[in-house]
Amino acid sequence: MEELDDDIEIRVDTNAPRRPVIPELPEVELADTEPEIVDYQPRKVELVMSQLDPWAVMKVTFLLSVAFGIATVLSALLVWLLLNSMHVFSGIQNFVDSIDRSGAIASMVEYLELPRVLALSTVVAVANVLIITALSTIGALIYNLVARLVGGVKMTLLDI
Repeated sequence: MEELDDDIEIRVDTNAPRRPVIPELPEVELADTEPEIVDYQPRKVELVMSQLDPWAVMKVTFLLSVAFGIATVLSALLVWLLLNSMHVFSGIQNFVDSIDRSGAIASMVEYLELPRVLALSTVVAVANVLIITALSTIGALIYNLVARLVGGVKMTLLDI
């Protein structure tokens, strides 16, 4: 009999077939006391946002403004389809034809056709993407300058 530790004994029998011997572990007594129930208090963490990365701000606002631009073009399409299904454009055309017999104003109604409306809304969407991205990046740079002077924005986060 060979002892490696006070609690674990390994018995070797040379005549028995070789198979692993599982040592017997001592029994552990469980405590009879019930665990105390403690009121949970949320952790409070105070952070200061002292700097914004202008490159990250530019990337995020570019993606968000592209999504806004796509929504602008789609909403223009839906509004045009809705107005066309209600025969608003044909009513405008009839009204202009009744007022202007010479056809000078009639060319203005051509701007209400779908390809022109979608082209105009696309131009507005692209301009919005460029303007929003540029202004947000400039805003991040200005925030960094102001944060160096006053220390940034203090935020309190709770772990609930």
